[in-house]
Amino acid sequence: MGTNILDASSLSEVKHEETTVVVESIEKADGFAQVFPEHKFHIIDILQKQGHIVGMTGDGVNDAPALKKADCGIAVAGATDAARAAAAIVLLTPGLSVIIDAIKESRCIFQRMNSYAIYRISETLRVLFFMTLAILVFNFYPLTAVMIVMLALLNDGAILSIAYDNVHYKDQPEDWNMRMVLGISTVLGVIGVISAFGLFYLGGRVFHLDRAHIQTLMYLKLSVAGHLTIFLTRTRGPFWSIRPAKILWMAVLGTQIIATLIAVYGLFMTPLGWGWAAFVWGYAVAWFLVNDRIKLLAYRIFDPVKKTGERLETKVEPQADAKPDAEGEVKTPAKPEANMETKTKDKADPQA
Repeated sequence: MGTNILDASSLSEVKHEETTVVVESIEKADGFAQVFPEHKFHIIDILQKQGHIVGMTGDGVNDAPALKKADCGIAVAGATDAARAAAAIVLLTPGLSVIIDAIKESRCIFQRMNSYAIYRISETLRVLFFMTLAILVFNFYPLTAVMIVMLALLNDGAILSIAYDNVHYKDQPEDWNMRMVLGISTVLGVIGVISAFGLFYLGGRVFHLDRAHIQTLMYLKLSVAGHLTIFLTRTRGPFWSIRPAKILWMAVLGTQIIATLIAVYGLFMTPLGWGWAAFVWGYAVAWFLVNDRIKLLAYRIFDPVKKTGERLETKVEPQADAKPDAEGEVKTPAKPEANMETKTKDKADPQA
């Protein structure tokens, strides 16, 4: 904490507007001394009028008005019922460090939601565009209804594990960048359609497979490529820049073993055989590497890195305990113990 402490005597009466000099001193202050409850309310009101998102902690009855006024009122452990009722968050353990843990965890959750949104949009575009164009242009149904159902079940089963994935969270508050989300999703989706039609062409025109085998070929390709897309959307850098959580890659590996066995031995479809299955895997992995390079270029266009350092990130991995790494950085667990209670307020909560 800094040494610029502002005494309450320098503030004017609560009912009067502060001068520009006093407002600036409040914004630059590191702390306030000798304040009464009405001063707390007044300080919050001034900061909000200046466009700031204000948080406040309190425990007594006199803190209730200011807690209610703040964008995020936090009642500490042992607070009175009045303070708890006025606050947006109620801490159940002593100390304030849990607030930092809550902010870190919320930013991790945001990153996982962002990854899921990009993945889901890109996969929807990939499957729908490929199916629609194949039917309209070639008068051919590349997937049967049963294949679509199995594709959706396996994809959803694997993507659930992204809730426990390792992530990088930013040191600045997060917000949705829909231009970036839709842009990256569209690029990955369109490239996925191109790669799907490439395999469709090879199977029909080069290898002269019958339609039943082409359907199985396309089912396995969409399944493998779709799951590999998860590893593209979870990072803004190269896919190896953040090590995936064990539960994620195990879920992907498990579902793809099932999908491969279904295609090889022909459960609800024409058997494909191990040779063609290996060919599909090689084709999907090759396009995965190409997509990773294209993704980096797309990020430069839709979400360029700023030189101000706003993109600096901290790695967070789901671990049982927080341990310092080799560089002295403390890695926090992705799922801290439940030690706070959040209540819904009518006004918008501050950004994490």
